[in-house]
Amino acid sequence: MKGFALLRGFALFAAAAALAGCYFDRLTGRYDLAMDVDVESGDALLAEAGHDTVAEKARQEKLEKIAAEDDIVYHINAGDEIAITVYGHDDLSTTTKISPDGCVGVAFLGQIKLSGLTIGEAGAAIQKGLELYVKHPVVSVSVIKVVSETVTIGGACMRPGQYSISDSTRIADVYAMSGGSAVRLFHGVHVDAADLENSMLIRDGDIVPVDFRKAVVGDKLNNLKLRKDDYLYIAQRMDASVTVCGEVKTPQRRLYEPGMGLIETLTAVGWLSETHWSHVIIIRNGLVEPKMYKIDVDGILAGKCRNILLKPNDIIYVPHDNLGEYNVFIRKLLPTAQLINLLTSRISAISS
Repeated sequence: MKGFALLRGFALFAAAAALAGCYFDRLTGRYDLAMDVDVESGDALLAEAGHDTVAEKARQEKLEKIAAEDDIVYHINAGDEIAITVYGHDDLSTTTKISPDGCVGVAFLGQIKLSGLTIGEAGAAIQKGLELYVKHPVVSVSVIKVVSETVTIGGACMRPGQYSISDSTRIADVYAMSGGSAVRLFHGVHVDAADLENSMLIRDGDIVPVDFRKAVVGDKLNNLKLRKDDYLYIAQRMDASVTVCGEVKTPQRRLYEPGMGLIETLTAVGWLSETHWSHVIIIRNGLVEPKMYKIDVDGILAGKCRNILLKPNDIIYVPHDNLGEYNVFIRKLLPTAQLINLLTSRISAISS
């Protein structure tokens, strides 16, 4: 019972923080009017606090600009393996690796530096050198293996490290090469450790605004081609759980699983109490920068709206009744200071 009371108190505090942070300066008086509502979208998400459409548009425009950039031309580098072919002169043709100082050995020419050159430039340099020894030489250079074009992936993946790339290697490819998400034990169950929502691509010291959740499934806009020295950081999920509290039969903290839906989760906790409100509040992003979402549960059950996919650390709060009046909602809660003291005392008691 103490655990349930703590969950209820925590959710009330989170809801108060979200409302106070988002709407205190607006004083609309009505919760239903405090956020823009799109009732014709067919989605159960009726309202969202903190959604920034301008930032999302800017992110998409930046990704489109990066995707439209020309591919970077490959330059030979130390460690790469190349094939040098001199047509009509098999004895001069060879397959060799570029030495650490960027050179290769060529008959008649000795050591010739090729690092930093394109394939065409390397062939032209060798051909020009051989003109003193071979009549009308025709030389071509091709790449056998590239080891100098690498990217690094680190964080919560199975095999972090450096991986060689070609001009067609994308984010999803390297994520797969690294074995995908690492796993860890959570309450005795193996779960994915990767937090793709907060993972990032760093290029030339800048963060590229890629959505890794979309990138790893092949989304064209987010699954960008990688470049030499790119760094992919797979963030680690700190706590894969969902908290359900309020007017439900058995408030509890549940293990988060990818694809977890609101309706399935409410069913798993014994469903709603008879006194529940027709809408559910989902609090996301914790208490530092919380976002609050109002969800039309009745609409989902009636088949008018889509179900809502949950995210790790979501708090599902089912209010007692219609909390339309902002002031009424605030009066239903203990003052913030009392809530903090109450939660602190309960946590201290549990800890001791």
